[in-house]
Amino acid sequence: MLLSIVIPCYNEEEVLSESINRLQLLHASLKSKYKEFDSELIFVNDGSKDRTLEILLSKHDEIPKIKVINFSRNFGHQIAVTAGMDAANGDAIVLIDSDLQDPPEVVEQMVELWHKGYDVIYATRTRRPGETKFKKLTAACFYRILNLLSDTPIPLDTGDFRLMDRAVVDCINAMPEKERFVRGMVSWVGFKQISLPYERAERFAGKSKYPLIKMLSFALIGILSFSIKPLKLASLLGIFSSLFAICGFIYVVYSKFIDGNVISGWTSLMLSLFFIGGVQLFCIGLLGEYIGRIYIGTKNRPLYVVDSYYGFDKINKTRSPVRKFK
Repeated sequence: MLLSIVIPCYNEEEVLSESINRLQLLHASLKSKYKEFDSELIFVNDGSKDRTLEILLSKHDEIPKIKVINFSRNFGHQIAVTAGMDAANGDAIVLIDSDLQDPPEVVEQMVELWHKGYDVIYATRTRRPGETKFKKLTAACFYRILNLLSDTPIPLDTGDFRLMDRAVVDCINAMPEKERFVRGMVSWVGFKQISLPYERAERFAGKSKYPLIKMLSFALIGILSFSIKPLKLASLLGIFSSLFAICGFIYVVYSKFIDGNVISGWTSLMLSLFFIGGVQLFCIGLLGEYIGRIYIGTKNRPLYVVDSYYGFDKINKTRSPVRKFK
């Protein structure tokens, strides 16, 4: 039984040593429970600008099970996760961040549930200490809005921290889309899934790599990747604004020819123009978001470019045209 643990990293020099130590303790604990158990730790360096790569390579020299994928530049968290899944050889694959907010010890419970026959064990956050009220509120709103719009139910308060069976990962690796929303993709493929509640920890060190702008962009990817309901909303807004304009036209005709009053002033006219113009711009922008994603897909560029692989004998699937094995 081989467990592949995929850990994306971006400027994580302050936490890497502690993260690796705790993953080593996890390996020892699982090894004592399961006779044929083994693990590989796949760190994906997502274009870090600090000493992340240097630390990973020194640990790779010390610990054979540590493998490193070094991107040619920063491609983003979801792409780093995808590269790790592409390269993983395990019978089961775990996704976990290196900041230790998701405790590695929870993986032991995931493995137990996997042995009971579950294909996906996703960790559901019961508490989120160390995070601002604003972030907690926006995260809660995002998941609920996403489920309201999406045709695929996505578990609430759940990130990418999860264990997946090999069959599930193979299905996700076969998906060609460029805009990746991994937790939604896992929900879409189905299989036997179960929630594992856990209490999230505070960051061990450093600061979050997801500022507000990145969070909003990620939320937009999640919504547009799994729903066409925003397009239907645009249609409804168009119908509503048309009915509003018809009602306004009837009122103008009535006031002019029946009531005998001439409408004076420009307030009502300006309000109508602003309303209809705003609806039009919103709908055009929404169409542009979908069309932009079609445009990105038609270019058929690789999802990521790898500068070098460390510790790999073979790669199950790679989307990168550049491969160096060291």
